Amino acid sequence: MRCLLGGAPLTGDSLGTALRALRETSGLTGDVVARRASMSAGKLSKIENGRVRPTVQDVDLILSALGVSQAVKDQFLSTARAEATEAMAWRLLRRIGPWKHQNTIKAIEASTRTLRLFQGQLVPGLLQTPEYASAVFSVPPALPVETRARTVAARIERQETLHDPDRSFRFLICEHVLRWRVPSPVVLALQLDRIVSLSRLPNVSIGVLPLDAPMPDFPMTCFSLHDDRLVIAETFHSEVTTRDPKDVHTYVDTFERFATAAIYGDEMRALVESIRDGFLP
Repeated sequence: MRCLLGGAPLTGDSLGTALRALRETSGLTGDVVARRASMSAGKLSKIENGRVRPTVQDVDLILSALGVSQAVKDQFLSTARAEATEAMAWRLLRRIGPWKHQNTIKAIEASTRTLRLFQGQLVPGLLQTPEYASAVFSVPPALPVETRARTVAARIERQETLHDPDRSFRFLICEHVLRWRVPSPVVLALQLDRIVSLSRLPNVSIGVLPLDAPMPDFPMTCFSLHDDRLVIAETFHSEVTTRDPKDVHTYVDTFERFATAAIYGDEMRALVESIRDGFLP
């Protein structure tokens, strides 16, 4: 592949320099691009100066902020995908600031038309109540009080996208998640009410995988599918991102197989409400 900015092959080492040249050509300041890309100006500067190697997510967000053509974006992303799978350790995200990571996910969701999310661990973040989210971030190693409040606020702010009629959301949740006693019984009951309420949005589909039904596979990890271009999966130690088409296809196939085993609509709501009633005094 030839770099757009002089004919030399675009490599990982020159990626930051090429991104800086694109920004300067656009006439946009670093502060403007960083704000649009949901990252700090300092991080953008480090990327442009080669002090930080950008992830595929970083490159995608920067190019979207610059408003480049799809052809240009494809050229740059092919270089960033040289290592198609990336892992970001949770300890590093804690060091950077978990609320900043919520803003990064928000930016990714903003460019997603169809989001498919499989959860075998927790209620999906886009469906969480503030109280449930606070309980999640209180699990050891708990976030400090101020950091937890900022992170919860950023997560709740992401939920505005659920009311965008131009986007569709498909959630699959294992039944045991609805019974998992991370928060108090009252908080969990309110959370289940929230799931029932959001399931009535016209662009939101929520399926529950019942414990007493045959399953096509094991819920090895939770993951989100952003259209058919990006997968974000979570493990105990890191968040893994892949854009490799073969990997993405594996997750699409896995999601659809689980989707056939889920219950929806009134049947799903009846199950959720029966679980909720068990947590009420």
